[in-house]
Amino acid sequence: MSKLRTGRQKYYNIFSHFYDSFIKLHSHNYGEETRKFLVDSAQLKDKNQPRVLDICCGTGSVVLAFARQFPDISAIGYDFSLGMIHQAKEKDLSDQILFINGDAARLPFVRDSSDVVCCSHALYELKNQVRTDALSEMKRVIKPDGSVLIMEHEVPRKPLIKILFDIRMLMMGPKDSREFVKQGLSPFEKIFTHVTLSHTPSGKSKLIICRKE
Repeated sequence: MSKLRTGRQKYYNIFSHFYDSFIKLHSHNYGEETRKFLVDSAQLKDKNQPRVLDICCGTGSVVLAFARQFPDISAIGYDFSLGMIHQAKEKDLSDQILFINGDAARLPFVRDSSDVVCCSHALYELKNQVRTDALSEMKRVIKPDGSVLIMEHEVPRKPLIKILFDIRMLMMGPKDSREFVKQGLSPFEKIFTHVTLSHTPSGKSKLIICRKE
């Protein structure tokens, strides 16, 4: 693993202790809305024992939201930060979810094994080829009739909020990350056969739904 990735691992291991508080402060009341929108968009109501894989799961908020709605779920939370994985396990009081530490660009799962693969507000943090490899891996492990759900920030329209948004993107470092957020569906259309776009009710986040067949 590169020094850059190792450095970011250390950063997120430390950040994991404050992550949930930071997200709550940043997203206000929109976090619950975003998670509900993502889970509902998965359309798993008619699936028996659905298999869900949450990539870059952080402290587990999204995969736990899936588990609450679908008690018979087979769910995996996957993240490269051991700190994040530890925090997620602490929140999973029912011990219902399997949490695994690993690299999004090299998933240790067999082909066509998940009904849903999701990644919420994290893909833009992956750099260059790592991001492309991660998307290719998501395509590999999703079932032919499954879907990959990518939730990302929408670029704000109001001038002041957009300035704040641009400052946050600037803090992310490489120009590649900022361009990824702004370039729409093209990175996904290079990999998946079918790509559609929707937005959360507040319009603050966008959901890219990808299918390989």
